[in-house]
Amino acid sequence: MSKYGEILAGLERQLADGAIRPGEKLPSVRNAAMQQGCSVSTVLRAYSELEKRHLIYSIPQSGYFAVGRTGNGQAGESSLIDFSSVLPDTELFPYRDFQHCLNKAIDTYQHELFQYGSVRGLDSLRRTLVSHLAGDGVYASPDSIFVTAGVKPVLDLLARMPFPNGKNAVIVEQPTFDLYLRFLEAEGIPVRGVPRGESGLDLAELEKQFKRGDVKLFYTMSRYHNPLGTSLNDEQKRKIAKLAAKYDVYVAEDDYMADLGEARGFKPIHGFDRTRVIYLKSFSKSIFPGLRIGLAVLPEQLEAIFLERLAYSSCSLLSQAALDIYMRSGMYDRHKSRIGSRYAARMNDMNEAVKAIHQSGELRLPSSGSGIYIALRLPQAVNLDRLEARLAAQGIKVRTGPDFYLAGWLERDKFLRLSISRTGTEQIQNGVRRIAEAAAVRDM
Repeated sequence: MSKYGEILAGLERQLADGAIRPGEKLPSVRNAAMQQGCSVSTVLRAYSELEKRHLIYSIPQSGYFAVGRTGNGQAGESSLIDFSSVLPDTELFPYRDFQHCLNKAIDTYQHELFQYGSVRGLDSLRRTLVSHLAGDGVYASPDSIFVTAGVKPVLDLLARMPFPNGKNAVIVEQPTFDLYLRFLEAEGIPVRGVPRGESGLDLAELEKQFKRGDVKLFYTMSRYHNPLGTSLNDEQKRKIAKLAAKYDVYVAEDDYMADLGEARGFKPIHGFDRTRVIYLKSFSKSIFPGLRIGLAVLPEQLEAIFLERLAYSSCSLLSQAALDIYMRSGMYDRHKSRIGSRYAARMNDMNEAVKAIHQSGELRLPSSGSGIYIALRLPQAVNLDRLEARLAAQGIKVRTGPDFYLAGWLERDKFLRLSISRTGTEQIQNGVRRIAEAAAVRDM
């Protein structure tokens, strides 16, 4: 990263996390240049960019000052601490870069953008995605990649469509993605659960379920699980692939958080078996939700069945073309690095905040290096409904563990799912402290 980029990213981080408070004066251009060991023009360029983004403002003869935040629940001075949000931090959205790519896409693909286009997705984007996915250990041809309107519609389609194995039951982790659970239950699709905890998936129970012989699909999040925040290790992923092959079951691997971690070298389940694993990925969390672009890498034997049912699920060609340019230009890699490091820093703040109030051992936090979710374990005596109400009264929004289980699942862990996507350092520290205080109140 260039010195300019380093200074810009550092200042953005300090502004977002509250290290530089609204209204606080920034170091003078000359002093900042001396501190950073660079030219005055480099600092001035960084300050000018921050001013364009409305993060700082200048007063002639006085200098540069941090802009106050609006009351949107993000890092800064808002009284609301939103640990419940699934949305990315809007201050990390690449507005200007992506606007440039949209304009460029109209010039570059002007004849293609106003046609219906391929149901599989824009050809040039699928070719670009081949090398992008290879960087994450997913090796696929352009023909096996389907560009979709996010991941959720694909999950819904997979639950409904017939599979070559002729089976109909879906196995899910417990806990897992709440919206998918509610969909499966509402549609009356046969669904059963397998426990997943801090150490990973209950593989013995998974094999027991597979042995029943009626399972067509197993849905899992191998990396940065929602709501637990944890990832499976290589041995667990290898075992899942082996069991799927042994019992003729397909695996839907939802890797929607793939680009929100600092760690590299993570091998998805798809890397252990391409013939049975359906690899899913979204760009909504890493760029912005409104983009509504995801992808599915399908085994060859599923392509024709999937394609028949995807006819009306494709997404905007303009968005696809802009994403293609955004990725090929190197902008996406830079953005991915920036947002990943920001979230990793917040996750570290969360770990440190829990350690700071961890007196009695009643609050536990599984290790999670990045992503945006963690599960804060609570004492069994805590009434979750009352705790959630007490926190809401203090302006702290959380999600409770029961939301992420099947309706009939009895062995539910007691936890709060906390998201760091829209919180800064100060909010995390204050929020965790107040959660601990509220959890210590014993209900009569």
